[in-house]
Amino acid sequence: MPEHADMHIGDRLRTVRKRRGLSQRGLSEASGVSVSLIRQLEQGTVDGTRMETAHKLATALRVTTSSLLERDDEPAPAETAEPWRPLQLAVQVAPVPSAEEPTVQGVRALLPDIRRAYFSNRLAELSTLLAPALRDADALGDSAAARGLRAHLLQITGSVLTQVHQFDAAETALQRALDDAPDRLRAAGVITTWSWLLVRQGKLRASRELAMRWADDVEPRMSRATPQELAAWGWLLLQASAASLRDNRKGEAADTMRLARSVAVMTGRELPRGRDRLTTWGPATVSYKAAERHIVLDQPDKVLAMAGTGSQAASTEFHRHRLDVAKAHLLMRQYGEAVDALAGVHVAAPEWLANQRYAQDILGDVVEQRRTLTPQMRHLADALSVPL
Repeated sequence: MPEHADMHIGDRLRTVRKRRGLSQRGLSEASGVSVSLIRQLEQGTVDGTRMETAHKLATALRVTTSSLLERDDEPAPAETAEPWRPLQLAVQVAPVPSAEEPTVQGVRALLPDIRRAYFSNRLAELSTLLAPALRDADALGDSAAARGLRAHLLQITGSVLTQVHQFDAAETALQRALDDAPDRLRAAGVITTWSWLLVRQGKLRASRELAMRWADDVEPRMSRATPQELAAWGWLLLQASAASLRDNRKGEAADTMRLARSVAVMTGRELPRGRDRLTTWGPATVSYKAAERHIVLDQPDKVLAMAGTGSQAASTEFHRHRLDVAKAHLLMRQYGEAVDALAGVHVAAPEWLANQRYAQDILGDVVEQRRTLTPQMRHLADALSVPL
């Protein structure tokens, strides 16, 4: 799914464009990106870059998307938004010793509520639940049970902080989760989340290399692979494919997607989100990610042709797929259908949708194209904080 790169690419874009001997208008004609946006990007007068825009520019310039997005001098971490400050502090600041010692059993008893809130996309509630749980988990020591519990909580935290764009704290959470991971399967799950975080940061090369390195490392023996091992391996392949495609490495992306499809066939069924895995896995999940490829490749008709395939059970991956369907309708100028798809996600996961810049961009484009807005469009615009 296209995302914001959340950084300016102006200097690199201007340098590469000039080296290619292209004017801004020439680059616009080659990439399909408007001259005015290219000018704004090079002048640094816009607040961020859509991943799909960076990909189109990189494709036209015959460079990897990473070479436009990554910077030698990392920007200072953004200030943490107030609702997420307690969670950020729980991740990045050592807890004060307490007179009452927590127990593994006590912290584990908090997991059902945390997992229900996470899988229901109740993000605001998660900040309230996770912060004290993490502080208690930090005091549990280094037993295998304590490390496994802490790694699970930290991976959930890293995922939540990534969704709400608190990337610095998310990276700290995932670093700590990997350090505490008691086994390779847990570690592979953490790496899957970390690879996604790197894509959200525009660090496509790092994401691709991380996912591929771990995919090679955890590849199971097919004759004895368990469903959980197949799921861990398959998700790393999906992340490698997603990063490769956005980095303008279509061959690598296609190869890893084919392998992921094969792993899904080996699995044979759709695995629900398990005790140790934060995502579904199986043929339906892979079909959603395969449809996502066609958004990146600007093939909306193929997305819509695939929209009816796979399980329709509600999950985060299904919601992401529905955003791709909305984007495909937008690209086909089917504005009513795009809004209907967004509205369906809003009914199922309103908090999650409100934190998706992808959804905001889609609806913003619909608003820009329409002369008049329906009540449904106005309602969604308010829910997603899209200016009218």
